[in-house]
Amino acid sequence: MTSLPVPGAPVVDDLGSAVPLGAAPVRRVVSLVPSLTEALAATADGLLAGATDWCSHPADLAVPRIGGTKNPDVARIVALAPDLVIANAEENRRPDLDALRAAGLPVWVTDIRTLDQAVHSLDRLLTVGCGLPRPPWLDAAEAAWARVRPLPGAARRAVVPIWRRPWMVLGHDTFAGDLLHRLGLRLPHAEDPDRPERYPAVPLPELLAARPDLVVLPDEPYRFTSDDGPEAFPGVPATLVSGRHLTWYGPSLVEAPAVLAKQLARTVQPPASARPGRPRP
Repeated sequence: MTSLPVPGAPVVDDLGSAVPLGAAPVRRVVSLVPSLTEALAATADGLLAGATDWCSHPADLAVPRIGGTKNPDVARIVALAPDLVIANAEENRRPDLDALRAAGLPVWVTDIRTLDQAVHSLDRLLTVGCGLPRPPWLDAAEAAWARVRPLPGAARRAVVPIWRRPWMVLGHDTFAGDLLHRLGLRLPHAEDPDRPERYPAVPLPELLAARPDLVVLPDEPYRFTSDDGPEAFPGVPATLVSGRHLTWYGPSLVEAPAVLAKQLARTVQPPASARPGRPRP
């Protein structure tokens, strides 16, 4: 169901911050988040007036680029004169967003840590923030995940690195962790009361000491591959998964259950030469 604003109430984003939208319809949007770029392009392609260098979907996206998610070119964004800038509390830095607000631009910040939050947040952003109808792909994504059941061999303990040098893993209260939990995986570092961080840095010996049944290696933000990642976990089955389907909230959510289930069913064994030796950091 589309979330309609209360008449007379100020429009607020996910953080409860007021977004001073004008009376005129939103016609130009700059996106600072790859998944939000894809969501808006799939809903109303003509609204995008700018996107980050990391906005890779859709592949044929032809809009001005405004730098990275962590280092956007504020002056260039202001020059594009958007009616709205869309951002994310985790992806983007507060000083950059404050600078955009100081320049007079309305900024809508999303805060997404679960699948349910993703659906609600995207609904509000697109319908209330951008004045669009709720897109069919959002209904399809909600329906696809409603059909998900834990995979065979559920309750497997999985370590999910998102970086190495230093090793960092999925911890407490993350969107990707919620998706994996729905697919039947348990993340020990999300359950550890002594590690409240969302993405804790954990030395490799401690990751191995957790005795995981599986290590899940996405291809973003760090690009793990069959030759870079599995060898650090000798004797532990590893599976390579699509980071876009694990961490993006947008149209990719429609196919994410099937894609992730298929990838989690496959494992990659470390090279034989790596198994008996000491894992490299």
